[in-house]
Amino acid sequence: MKTAVYGIGNPLIDIIVKIEEKDLLILKKNKGTMALITEEERENLIKFISAKEKTFSCGGSCPNTMITLSAMGVKTALGGKIGKDEFGSIYENQLKKHPNITPALVYGSKQPTGSSIILITPDSERTMNTFLGANREFSEKDVDENILNDSDFFYFTGYMWDTENQKSAIEKSLFICKKKKIKVAFDVADPFAVQRYKNDFLKIIEKNADYVFANSEEASFLFDTADPEKAVAIIADMGKTGAVKWGKQGSVIKEPKKDLIKIPILGDKGCVDTTGAGDTYAAGFLYGLCKGKDLGTAGKCASFLASAIVSKIGAQFTEEESAVLKQELALLS
Repeated sequence: MKTAVYGIGNPLIDIIVKIEEKDLLILKKNKGTMALITEEERENLIKFISAKEKTFSCGGSCPNTMITLSAMGVKTALGGKIGKDEFGSIYENQLKKHPNITPALVYGSKQPTGSSIILITPDSERTMNTFLGANREFSEKDVDENILNDSDFFYFTGYMWDTENQKSAIEKSLFICKKKKIKVAFDVADPFAVQRYKNDFLKIIEKNADYVFANSEEASFLFDTADPEKAVAIIADMGKTGAVKWGKQGSVIKEPKKDLIKIPILGDKGCVDTTGAGDTYAAGFLYGLCKGKDLGTAGKCASFLASAIVSKIGAQFTEEESAVLKQELALLS
């Protein structure tokens, strides 16, 4: 079965909990960022939130995108590594409930399944504390070349640059994509990731990516400008198509030698939880591309889905929500 989008990412069990601003100060966390934590730090954080109400779900940035995209009717595949534990089994079994996604997960030999503890403050901002676990073991040999060779798009995020194993797996995938002329979509993912790997990300955009996603903060670090319109123009000048998310301003899109496209927020129902907003934006954009839509319509699909996801708790839609959204997406033009 031909796959429209093959994504490689970090399968994580999401533990979502509401906290107060003072809790971030106690925990010494930088609001709105993703931080990698050790197993000991994870255990301490779990103790801190033990008395608070929590929600558990399958997550991870790239997995969120692939799951949402599949829920909209697009054939996808998800590559990643999980542990030989209860969480790993739950993760894989839940993926199998989505008829349009092919689990291309492999089991690690030592580490437990990764997790992300997501702290949500009253302003709806999320602070992510990620324990990669088995994801750290994902390497070149774990790339499913058969699936990749039969895909239209390859998708990954900047989070994959946090370990050398994962980095090598992405580099191998990018080599195959260039050889097979498979389109590459790259989401830079996190402002701290940009600060850590700015030069590497610029090289990826220049040499490998066809589509680039970033929010305004990430773009400012990457291209040294606080103006999203200038940032997306730089991406276009590099010969790529860029989409920069701009908060309440919507987003801006530009392809080489074409006019800037401004996309407003669509279907705004208010903001409850920003978890997965960027992941869902990417899913909507890829949906548009896979359906043969023009860039403006792809941007509208992205904006519409992102607005829908922030109006609820969690980074994925229920089956019932997906059915309604899928019908509404088909009407966008």
